[in-house]
Amino acid sequence: MSAGDAKQGDVAIAPLVYLVDDDEGFREEMVLGLSKLGLNIRGFGSAAALYRAYAATPPEIVILDIGLQDEDGLSIAAHLRTSQSVGIIIATARGSIDDRIVGLEKGADVYLVKPIDVREMAATVVALHNRLIRHRKVPAPPQAPRWALVEGGWTLTDGLGHRLRLTVSEQRLLGCLFRERGNTVERSTLVEAMGADVYDFNYAHLDTIVSRLRRRARKSNMLLPLHAIRGLGFTFTE
Repeated sequence: MSAGDAKQGDVAIAPLVYLVDDDEGFREEMVLGLSKLGLNIRGFGSAAALYRAYAATPPEIVILDIGLQDEDGLSIAAHLRTSQSVGIIIATARGSIDDRIVGLEKGADVYLVKPIDVREMAATVVALHNRLIRHRKVPAPPQAPRWALVEGGWTLTDGLGHRLRLTVSEQRLLGCLFRERGNTVERSTLVEAMGADVYDFNYAHLDTIVSRLRRRARKSNMLLPLHAIRGLGFTFTE
């Protein structure tokens, strides 16, 4: 039975699935196999590629490897978990009990250990999607945020009615990221945008500014699409 034939009640199962794995062989095998079984799946080799696609079209399920090169899969899972409607499957070679526990604590719905048969993966996706459908209270078309800097760049809005007044550092940081929206901006460029000396700046302070901004945004019910790209810088994906 293909995933396209599987049903929960009268609801046909055809979820949009994103698979993120920097092992090209595994990624291609899964994408091809799951596609043949009727799933609507797209494969990505990095966290950055996932975030760009997610911003344009959120999937219903994400399959994550842990050991990605640009961002740890557990960090991605924790970030995606703030979007309660997305299903998260971790597919990794790390199979210890401790690894499994941490993966589930970070927000994974299912934890699979490689090697994984494509039929098992398809069945897992279908079962998880069925569960998501059962717990979905009111089906509604997704409304993508429309992020903007208003009031001279001093207020961040997500287009859904939420607003956040920015500090000087946050305003300069986001102004730079908005000009390069969707692209990765190097840390040194962001430091310059904030008016600091790139040669005499504690770059850990940049991470502190970003963390504080994310935290303040969450308190304002805003899911900020600001992502760290390991070894490079930051990107604002919407």
